[in-house]
Amino acid sequence: MMISGIVYALGDWIAQCCEGKPLLDFSRGRMIRSGLVGFCLHGSLSHFYYHVCEALFPFQDWWGVPIKVAFDQTIWSAIWNSIYFTTIGLLRFESPASIASELRATFWPMLTAGWKLWPFAHIITYGVIPVEQRLLWVDCVELAWVTILSMLSNEKAEARLHDGSAESESTEESSLGAE
Repeated sequence: MMISGIVYALGDWIAQCCEGKPLLDFSRGRMIRSGLVGFCLHGSLSHFYYHVCEALFPFQDWWGVPIKVAFDQTIWSAIWNSIYFTTIGLLRFESPASIASELRATFWPMLTAGWKLWPFAHIITYGVIPVEQRLLWVDCVELAWVTILSMLSNEKAEARLHDGSAESESTEESSLGAE
């Protein structure tokens, strides 16, 4: 859980740097939210997921790897991405309607973006790494993935905040012009 929390916080910080923020001038609240999701949810849920996956698909032959990767990249990825976006939205105190809208807008792009990274990583995850060590391996790869997740999740939220502040400024200007 600690490693997942650190990876998620660090991934968000990297995302903020990629977005053009200076190294030490970043949103600590945003980084803490991401770290909390990693600590509270990713570490424990993924730990249990890898054990459940082994129980569902106890195949040790080479042909079991693609089955596990396919399950991971459809069912589990859909569940985890939904949990991530919902929890981040709740931690930002967004309305359920706003969270649902963001989830609808990002669900397929996030799922398909994951297919560019995770199938290759999971060939190693399910083909080489023992189940007890999988979460540690995944957390190493997760650093790149969390950077992508964080950028996409916060891109929409920051656009809404910017649109909201632009609307309030135009409302103020129009009310001042009416006087």
